[in-house]
Amino acid sequence: MSDLSSPRQALRLPADCSIACIRAVCDLIRDAFGRHERLEIDCSDVNKADVTSVQLLLSTAKTGRAEGRKVVLTAFSQALRNTLHRAGFTSDEIIAHHLDRP
Repeated sequence: MSDLSSPRQALRLPADCSIACIRAVCDLIRDAFGRHERLEIDCSDVNKADVTSVQLLLSTAKTGRAEGRKVVLTAFSQALRNTLHRAGFTSDEIIAHHLDRP
């Protein structure tokens, strides 16, 4: 479901990041956030997303900023890009204004 074994310490989000699975996704992020100073979140496998996914990612970034820690989103899947667009963002906007770039 997730992969934290790579040297870059990236967390790969699961395919389902919809409200039905968001608690498990939140637990994955919380666990990774607790173990790594810099958290890179790979979004390439996400094929189900909704506004709860967007809220969780924005909250993670806000928490990182408040704690002086870097949170980076990478490899937006098309499903996540579509969800961001429906929520009023483009993936570039969310990266530029809410999340740090790698």
